[in-house]
Amino acid sequence: MRGPQADLRLGVGAKAAGAEGLRASLSQARFAPTAADESVPVREVERLDTLAELMAGVPPEVRTVFAAQTLGALGDGMLRETLEVFLANNCSWARTAEALHLHVNTVHYRIERVQVLTGRDLPRLDHKLDLYAALRCG
Repeated sequence: MRGPQADLRLGVGAKAAGAEGLRASLSQARFAPTAADESVPVREVERLDTLAELMAGVPPEVRTVFAAQTLGALGDGMLRETLEVFLANNCSWARTAEALHLHVNTVHYRIERVQVLTGRDLPRLDHKLDLYAALRCG
């Protein structure tokens, strides 16, 4: 039995009607606490509203594999850093160059290399999200 300082968390699923709805609500309730932090001991699945909260429920082992598969070819060096800064600057070539103290052509070259190595096309939103999620998982 745990002592009085036990870390208790509660997850709440959506309102349910019928057996299938109840099954879905139970699954949601089990997932909800994984997205909570220490300051939020009770979490309703209906309040999950960010990608970070959603990804918090993915087991660490799965996140690690996803990041490695998606970003592994980049390594941990300048290409990964350039990608992070590029995405953080809403894919602005000029702001990324300024933030990294590089010429804009260097940023173009590095992002082109990122695209080749990852097989992702950054003008596509789904590919941007893949890379963004992988960076958050790794």
